[in-house]
Amino acid sequence: MTNPQSLIRIGTRGSALALRQTELVAEALRAAWPDVQIVTQIITTIGDQITTIPLPEMARSSGGEGVFTSGLEKALLRGEIDLAVHSLKDLPTQPTSGTTLGAVLERGNPADVLISRAGDTVAQLPTGAVVGTSSRRRAAQLLHQRPDLKIIDIRGNIDTRINKALAPDGDYDAILLAAAGLERLNRLSVASEILPLEVMLPAPGQAALAVQCRDEDQWRDLLSPINHAATYAAVTAERAFLRGLGGGCAMPVAAFGIIENGDLHLRGRVIALDGSRQMDVSGIYPISDNSISAAEGTGLALAQTSINQGALEVL
Repeated sequence: MTNPQSLIRIGTRGSALALRQTELVAEALRAAWPDVQIVTQIITTIGDQITTIPLPEMARSSGGEGVFTSGLEKALLRGEIDLAVHSLKDLPTQPTSGTTLGAVLERGNPADVLISRAGDTVAQLPTGAVVGTSSRRRAAQLLHQRPDLKIIDIRGNIDTRINKALAPDGDYDAILLAAAGLERLNRLSVASEILPLEVMLPAPGQAALAVQCRDEDQWRDLLSPINHAATYAAVTAERAFLRGLGGGCAMPVAAFGIIENGDLHLRGRVIALDGSRQMDVSGIYPISDNSISAAEGTGLALAQTSINQGALEVL
């Protein structure tokens, strides 16, 4: 694409993190296409509008639509914006007709972190401590390590959640958040522990920024220079693993892939909601030129392996 249109409208949610992530995408586009003008359009999603209902319940009631993404997708399809920026872990694994995942930026830190009022690690939390998270995946893995803990839902943007965690008379002894979001907002210093992947495997696509566009050549061409091929292939495998289990972002399913020396190293995990059972599967698969079709097949194959070993019973 040698002559992109001069004005590009990027849709985003309005939180500080969403705006920072959108600016990272805009910076990459300006570096690739110095002559384009970029404007940001804030769109309020249903997940932003309703903050009193736990996210898994919202995901069920929306019929599988992404509670943080569907509003952006609808604006994209109506032509009100040209691109939509998402945290990839929030984007449903089944693409919406007429849209495509045009680019994935290089992944940030995939880990999750604990933020504790007392500065405790997971091992140091007192018996019966209250931990806030809106993620079933995080809750289930934490309960697998510490079944004595009490998990309660927490909603709000990053600053709101941090303030709730650190409030001296608050309802939470600790909360769980993604490291990448804290790093992008220069808030990682509040973390009392960065959890190793052996303890807390990330959500499929966690820490990756997705740029969605209409399924048209001009937009795919525009985004091609900012796509990080190795990240795209790795998260494609992770998302295929989740899809192969029949799941959405509300399920207690984790996956992490990384490409090294032409091989895709893929790990998957399914966890019972109460943490009582946890199943890990993994594999190393050759992948040439970061092939998306090979990554897709790899994720589906690992999902089938986990099903053969009883993953659906665990879930």
